[in-house]
Amino acid sequence: MDKIKVIITNKQKDVKIPTGLRMLIRRCCNAVLKMENFEGSVEVSVTLVNNKQIREINSIYRNIDKVTDVLSFPMGENGKYDTDPANGAKILGDIVISMEMAIEQADRFGHSLQREVGYLTAHSMLHLLGYDHEDNGIQRIRMREKEEKVMTLLGLPSSSSYVMDDEG
Repeated sequence: MDKIKVIITNKQKDVKIPTGLRMLIRRCCNAVLKMENFEGSVEVSVTLVNNKQIREINSIYRNIDKVTDVLSFPMGENGKYDTDPANGAKILGDIVISMEMAIEQADRFGHSLQREVGYLTAHSMLHLLGYDHEDNGIQRIRMREKEEKVMTLLGLPSSSSYVMDDEG
C-alpha cells in the first residue's frame, strides 16, 4: 500500500472534537485498507457534521428525510476508481459522520466517542471499498466481522459480546 491521504473537515460546532480523533480516523482508514490488501495510493474525504446537516445530505442524496449516523459516497465501482491527476491516487470517496449521533450512540452502547467514530469510519470505509449490508444476510455478517477486526487492531474492541452466557 502506498500513500493514504485522508482529508478531514469539521463542518459542525455542536460537538468539540477531542484531541486525537482526527488521527484515529486516519488510523481507521489505514487499518481497513491494510486489512483488505488495497494496492496503490488513495484519497478519502471525511466530513464531520451535526444531525441537521446529515439529515439534509441524507434527504438530498438518498431521498431519506431522517438523521443517520454515517453516510458513504463511493467514487469507485467494481474495484475501479477515479484518480487524482495531480498525484495518481485513487479517489475512494466521501464519508460523512454526524458527531451528535456518534455521541448519542456511544452513550447508548456504553463505549467511548473514540470507539464510535472509529467504528463508523471503518464501516464507511468498507462501503467505499464495495461492501454492502442492505440484504441483512451474509454480507452484513462479513462486514460486521471486518469492522470488529479493525476496532480490535486499533485497541478499541467491543465491550459487549454477541454470545450470551448460560444464565443470559
